Amino acid sequence: MMRYAIRRPHAGPTLLAAAVALVTVTSCSDGVSSGPTSGAGTPSQVTSAPASTPPPSPTPTRTYPLSSAPLTVPAVRSHEAARGPGWRPTPQAGVVVAAGSEGLADEGRLLAGELKIAYRGAVAARAGDVELALGGKGAPESYTLTTRDDRVRITGPDQAGVFYGTRTLKQSVNGSGAMPEGTVTDAPAKPQRGLNLDIARKFFTVEWIEARLREMADLKLNQFGLHFSDDQGFRIQSDTHPEIVSAQHLTKAEVRRILALAQTLHITVVPEIDSPGHLGAVLRAYPDLQLRNVQGVPRQGAIDISKPASARLVDELLREYAGLFPGGWFHVGADEYQALTVRDPAASYPQLATAARQKYGPQAGVQDLAEGWLNDRAAVVRSQGRTAKAWNDGFFRGGVVQADKDIEVEYWTGKEIGARPPAEYLAEGRKVVNLNDEFLYYVLGEPNEFTYPTGRRIYEQWTPRVLRGTTPVPARYDAQILGGRFAVWCDLSQSQTQAQVAEGIRMPLTATAQKLWDARTPTMTWEQFRALAANVR
Repeated sequence: MMRYAIRRPHAGPTLLAAAVALVTVTSCSDGVSSGPTSGAGTPSQVTSAPASTPPPSPTPTRTYPLSSAPLTVPAVRSHEAARGPGWRPTPQAGVVVAAGSEGLADEGRLLAGELKIAYRGAVAARAGDVELALGGKGAPESYTLTTRDDRVRITGPDQAGVFYGTRTLKQSVNGSGAMPEGTVTDAPAKPQRGLNLDIARKFFTVEWIEARLREMADLKLNQFGLHFSDDQGFRIQSDTHPEIVSAQHLTKAEVRRILALAQTLHITVVPEIDSPGHLGAVLRAYPDLQLRNVQGVPRQGAIDISKPASARLVDELLREYAGLFPGGWFHVGADEYQALTVRDPAASYPQLATAARQKYGPQAGVQDLAEGWLNDRAAVVRSQGRTAKAWNDGFFRGGVVQADKDIEVEYWTGKEIGARPPAEYLAEGRKVVNLNDEFLYYVLGEPNEFTYPTGRRIYEQWTPRVLRGTTPVPARYDAQILGGRFAVWCDLSQSQTQAQVAEGIRMPLTATAQKLWDARTPTMTWEQFRALAANVR
């Protein structure tokens, strides 16, 4: 409870000498005083005092209990408690950026709009303000948020870190109306944290994608994988090959709109053109490039990698879209090539076996030709300044040709023919990203024994080290695991509407974000976490 005392304007010694009232202030046991009381808690009476009574002593300074950490999703990793009232947005409050930090203007304007306070730009902070500043040492995307003297100061070594500090402030105010006193020191456990979306099998609108980007940003997710080419559709306008584009698609102007929003939210969009499998939409315009077995039967979605024209076509597309998407990665697929799903690839596809021997020597087989295809596509995106990503079932053990070590392994399955456990990739020194299909795959219609994942299971059982099944890889490999993404696949595209997908992935994505930011066992129960997520977002 609060202390109360009657205060009057200063009017010189005469008026002070004529003071006629005193208030008794009773202290609370926790150091915070109660209001005026008399006897058994009834209000005290103001009584007359002789004119000679000395003036009242100064009102005791209010004290506060130690603060608690702000309640956010994901949870902050460290909070130094302090005593004080914290910070609340008021009509007089504003967001400012420190001198030399003018590049944070976008972050400042966004936060000011969310908190419904003014954005005042690069001016000195005053009482009640939030100040954003670049500087200091720390890991990428880290930040420090200090609440003291009715001000909030958010600093970080890069713009992304400061932005994540604003997400913490926003969520704390959303949930409790205030930011607690003290200092938050925070940074992600993993550098890649995101959502993967299949728009090839099911078209999603620009507005739906933008809503997911905003949702991701508040969860401190930073990577959006866009799978836009598959057997069912090719969903982005093409200038080099307009003949392959599906009727329902995103224009390049719409993609640039998505990219512009993603950039302001510190999200990198990672495009994916999957090959040599999953190219059905492309091959409808190029049937002569479709893979056929020795009996002449075509294999759906598979391109014939023995033909030079196949490489030319895919490389033209890779270069075109590398020019559209500015991020640091390009996903080249490499999964489920149907030539390698038969008992004897060389017998079923003799043209591939011949091409392998011609290119890689007499000991080479179809596997080596496929691995060489992966390396060649990785070289194309590398020449465009991108790091290649590929699905784990495009990396083979043994053979003459090995996948280049700088290609990031996107581990999703251990169910393919010749499945390799995750530790094999890690033991080779490879960097791995976690898309464990048992926890992180939301497959529309639940075909092939998939079930919709639950946030609770991810929250309670999954960590980035759980790459396959439910068993984590040894802790010594933790630094090689770059992070993970929750993935939406639209195999049975009509099974859910866009709205149903958004609702279905909400809590699984939230739980994934928590475990990618901090892989340690959470302190909250699942029910507490779910209630918190509903309260702060």
